[in-house]
Amino acid sequence: MTERNHASAHRHHRHHWRRDLVELAALFCAVAVADGIANLVAHGPHGPVLLIASAIALLVTTAFHTWWARRHSHAPPPPSTAPSDPAPGGTAGATSASGSASESATAATTALWRMRTTVRDEPGSLAAICSALAHHGVDILTLQTHPLPEGGTVDEFLLRSPQQLASSELSRAIAGAGGHSTWIERADAHDLVDTPTRVLGLATRTALDAAELPLALRQLLGRCTIHSIPATTLSGRPNAGADAPVEGVLEATVMRLRDPSGGAITVERPYLPFTPTEFARARALVELDARLGPRVPRSQDVLTLPEGNEITVRRADGSDLAAARAMHDRCSERTLGLRYHGPVSDADRYLGHLLSPRFGRTLAATTASGKLVALGHLLWDGDETEVALLIEDDWQRRGIGSELLGRLISMAVEARCDSVYAVTQASNTGMVAAMRGLGLPLDYQIEEGTLVITARLDAKPAASRGVYELPRAQQPYGQHHPR
Repeated sequence: MTERNHASAHRHHRHHWRRDLVELAALFCAVAVADGIANLVAHGPHGPVLLIASAIALLVTTAFHTWWARRHSHAPPPPSTAPSDPAPGGTAGATSASGSASESATAATTALWRMRTTVRDEPGSLAAICSALAHHGVDILTLQTHPLPEGGTVDEFLLRSPQQLASSELSRAIAGAGGHSTWIERADAHDLVDTPTRVLGLATRTALDAAELPLALRQLLGRCTIHSIPATTLSGRPNAGADAPVEGVLEATVMRLRDPSGGAITVERPYLPFTPTEFARARALVELDARLGPRVPRSQDVLTLPEGNEITVRRADGSDLAAARAMHDRCSERTLGLRYHGPVSDADRYLGHLLSPRFGRTLAATTASGKLVALGHLLWDGDETEVALLIEDDWQRRGIGSELLGRLISMAVEARCDSVYAVTQASNTGMVAAMRGLGLPLDYQIEEGTLVITARLDAKPAASRGVYELPRAQQPYGQHHPR
């Protein structure tokens, strides 16, 4: 025991008798007071009145104490910076449930925004933007910084703001904090994925399927138009704009990249200039595609037709050119006319274009002997998407077209396309029936005998984009009977 402990114990024993004397004196005082009150009640002239008044005072005090306790039991807990341990009896789960309910209520009263603004490259410029956002109750979920070669930076935010805050008010706040060239649009749940995760996912999809490169570029860079320009036209002449340099070209709202399969890929975004960071990401995806070479998923689906014949539906590419040309030769002029809206002068070159994964995705239907009898195309047409079918005469009216079309629509939904269109003739009742069988909202437009049918895949608001589900009969994989 230390010297300090000895001293403390000595003082404790020295003052012990004083505390005892105080307690004994208090006891005598309490007895005397009690005796005096008893004599006053028993022998005084107002004893019963004092007794009743004491009872009433006691009841009033009890009622007041009960009210006070109930009122303060609903008060919020005092602020604390340290996490508390969960209370016994399983209250931790109740706390988690209340937290989830609170998050749901918050999501219902807030809105997600994607915002870009250009600021000066100097200390404090970003802090001013953040302070302006905080002043309006805006929460910054993610932030990316894109340095500019001429100075300054483009800051890209994902924001959660109060539902009632308008984009114009947000723009004025950013302008007042020093931001300029500000661009704002509503975001959705897909934007909650952080950029490295999204880029890795796009790279994985591109590595598995060469047809994913245009889609990956579109999802990486936002709302933009992708054009694949082949090295030569269908007539064999060199294509203008297909000579992009290896390192690519960036010109404000347009970037041109060399296509590994020949020609060039142009990306246009008129509403928002590209940054050098975005240009570098796009070049990295194109370089990945070049290193991996031609590739296409080899999954297939075996279907049984009503008469008992089996057909196999699979992805097609340039290796199917000879089989596709042989099917062309077996088709009648009427069938080819309905598909191409006129004579085909160079079927080999045209089919080579259609089978290239750079311009879309192609499905082939083959018989048990391996003969190709039908082709279905999903073609990237800038920022639009076209579907087209060609079925050999002897295999028409058996449900093959509906099966191919259903799978093409599933691919378009997976690629987050807003709509697809088919160009045919009003007399092509088979194609019209197949489009109507999708069960989707359709728009019809007829010009000089040409019928354009547009199926809207995104009839819901933008916030739910990408969650549309096809009917079971149109799912892209799994063995089932056609309709």
